[in-house]
Amino acid sequence: MNTDELLAALEAAHPPHRLLVELEEHADRDGVRSVSRATGRLLSTLVTAMQANRILEVGTGYGYSTLWMALAQPRVGKIWTIEPDLRLTDVARSYFRRAAEDDYIEVFNTPATELLENFPHRNLDMVFVAANGAECTRYLELIPPMLKLSGLAIFNDSLRTRAFAERLLAHPALDATILPTGIGIGARRK
Repeated sequence: MNTDELLAALEAAHPPHRLLVELEEHADRDGVRSVSRATGRLLSTLVTAMQANRILEVGTGYGYSTLWMALAQPRVGKIWTIEPDLRLTDVARSYFRRAAEDDYIEVFNTPATELLENFPHRNLDMVFVAANGAECTRYLELIPPMLKLSGLAIFNDSLRTRAFAERLLAHPALDATILPTGIGIGARRK
């Protein structure tokens, strides 16, 4: 059995929540970018392993990664997610409601940099950045002080530029690595 066949068999044995599959299809139809299913599974596993209940996300889109994390977090958990495009978050909110996760997710429709500079919550378990662009370097500076000791900063597509990857790996407050999939993960060490 080759790798693709093995992955297909594993996927069939452990399918994602039906709303996640529906949301994947919805995003594909509308041409809205979202993280891969493998990234969603990784986020879900990390949330479960950490029992993460204080999560911040930058770049909601249609809420695909948000929903993966919300379905895995403890009932006392809270996710704050930032997306300036109201059209995208209207779709996301509809899926959060249908999954009965809307009470545990707070959406901010504002530019992320503006909110992060004054974000009132600290000691976060995890911050996931799904946004693209030059602002990610600024996020990398703003996020580590928001994390609890051993909290995770996770960046989707960390290999987009060599400069960003090098900054992440050399960040003095993070013990960081970049997976072959491009996901960058840094645990706050000080």
